[in-house]
Amino acid sequence: MTLEQLKIFLEVARLEHVTRAAEALHLTQSAVSAAISALEARHGVILFDRVGRRIALTEAGRLFVDEARAVMERARAAELALADLGGSASGVLRVHASQTVASYWLPSRLVAYHERFPRVDLRLIVGNTQSAVEAVVTGEADLAVVEGEVVVPDLQRSTVAEDRLVLVVGRRHAWADGRKLAASDLLETNWIMREAGSGTRAAFESQLSSLGLDPQALSVVLEMPSNEAAMAAVEAGLSATVLSSRATQFHSMAGRLHVVDFPMPLRRFSAAYHSERHVTRALRSMLDLLDEDFGDEGLAGVAGTG
Repeated sequence: MTLEQLKIFLEVARLEHVTRAAEALHLTQSAVSAAISALEARHGVILFDRVGRRIALTEAGRLFVDEARAVMERARAAELALADLGGSASGVLRVHASQTVASYWLPSRLVAYHERFPRVDLRLIVGNTQSAVEAVVTGEADLAVVEGEVVVPDLQRSTVAEDRLVLVVGRRHAWADGRKLAASDLLETNWIMREAGSGTRAAFESQLSSLGLDPQALSVVLEMPSNEAAMAAVEAGLSATVLSSRATQFHSMAGRLHVVDFPMPLRRFSAAYHSERHVTRALRSMLDLLDEDFGDEGLAGVAGTG
């Protein structure tokens, strides 16, 4: 049994499709099929049932998935430990970030990191707070940088920046006239919301609860998977949304969105990593860099709004 065979098995198990697994691994279909067949023949087990053009894990295959993942994780840990012995940050650093962080705060930090540690292969995956945290828990990511709350027992968290939420509407909305809103006014309009799992949505719903409002009482007409989609929907109609001031500032400066006079909370950007996994030089160097004082230019001009 080889690590390459285990890698192929896990990818086929994830996608339940030989051709797609081959494409993802940049291998030929025959090479992937041969690796699976070799595992099955050597150990006298059937790992997949062939159903038409698709395949599905057998009971033996499902049981083997966790073992294979554990072996691959240990192999990666050994590789990282060996890289650390080289004396400087190197190897691969997998960073998963939520959208607001990845779009408006993290890029300059990643550029600075690459300039300081060019031997590190940085890999960024963008999702939402929930998916980023889950990736660290499962070992798919070394670091999560998110705007949502991180309350997971095995994760070590540190605050790296602050961000302010703002309530925004389009030019045709009645609230664009600069009026000051009361909490009860929030029930009188339609809303565009980020998807479940978004740190932005979780923070807004927490704010509503603190004001004595049930988030379920809002009239939510659309859920959007990104800040840009939410802003486009608000600009085009008569709904409201809550997003990061970093995301909306250029649209509001251009007059396409109006920041409503309603108090919104500050929230924290957090970096989180698994406390029980080896902290490599590459990861430690990233944590140190994110902790540096870069200045909070993203709040300039809008921090006092609302």
